[in-house]
Amino acid sequence: MPTVALAVTDGMLHFELALAHEVFGTAPDAVDVPWYELSVCGPRSVPFGRFRLEPDHGLDRLRSADTVIVPGWADIDVDPPAALIDAVRAAHRAGARIASLCTGAFVLAAAGLLNGRRATTHWAHTDALAARYPEVEVDPDVLYVDETSVLTSAGKAAALDLCLHLVRLDHGSSVANTVARRLVVPPHRSGGQAQFVSAPVPARDDHPLTALFPWIIERLDQPLTVEDLARQVSMSSRHLARHFRAATGSSPLQWLHAQRIRHAQELLETTDDSIDTVAVATGMGTATTLRRHFNRSLGVPPDTYRRTFRARTRDVPDGTAGGSLSATS
Repeated sequence: MPTVALAVTDGMLHFELALAHEVFGTAPDAVDVPWYELSVCGPRSVPFGRFRLEPDHGLDRLRSADTVIVPGWADIDVDPPAALIDAVRAAHRAGARIASLCTGAFVLAAAGLLNGRRATTHWAHTDALAARYPEVEVDPDVLYVDETSVLTSAGKAAALDLCLHLVRLDHGSSVANTVARRLVVPPHRSGGQAQFVSAPVPARDDHPLTALFPWIIERLDQPLTVEDLARQVSMSSRHLARHFRAATGSSPLQWLHAQRIRHAQELLETTDDSIDTVAVATGMGTATTLRRHFNRSLGVPPDTYRRTFRARTRDVPDGTAGGSLSATS
């Protein structure tokens, strides 16, 4: 029976902790495999909203687990407790597979487990992770990263994707799909799939590109070049590229492409337009081109994305979070 240990201390995010407990602590019906032996490990009881979570064991128990899950870390500007860092490092040395959910990557980085490895975290904190730990190869554009003995995930939904990925590694796709059906989530989203977030845009009204972004969004169905964008703001193409990189972290064409994909997602979710119609509306031209770029960016073809989204909106989640909780006064 595989063993999973949840590492908990003050400062952990509740959602990631609860979803990991739900995946690994609740055996799915009609699955004939030994399910996980789950333990919650921490130095003391942990505040959990109006309740307190009582760990089953101390942090030293992490060393004997097959897999250690580190939930999200609430305040990335505060160093994680030394006891937690030491326990996670010791568990890895003992051969445990270590997985962080969302900002739990900061705990793994502090323990030195991400040095020289690819890793990710919530898109809003990837820059901070890269700046604080330059030895880490931070990838801001994926749902999760599997480095075999060390795994990291992006934000909340991606944390669930990573948990299902671990189940898939341990028990195969059929069992992982059964868990996904119980939780009413897509059975598989590739780790290389992009995080579903809109590209950032400048917040300042006096930024030289402020008026350009809505101008582009209104013309996604039109063929646009870098020269077209530069002409709109009376800049050279090189000057535009510098401003774009500073404002969004990407080149003009990369940002434009991301907006076309985002708009395609919205149309697939909210309309019954054909794939050909969506392709024209997003400036992709043809269904073939849309399918190629959509699949490359998100890991699924547009037809599958639409079916999955429609299926999810028709269903009602039935998950029940587990935990050893006691009410506080």
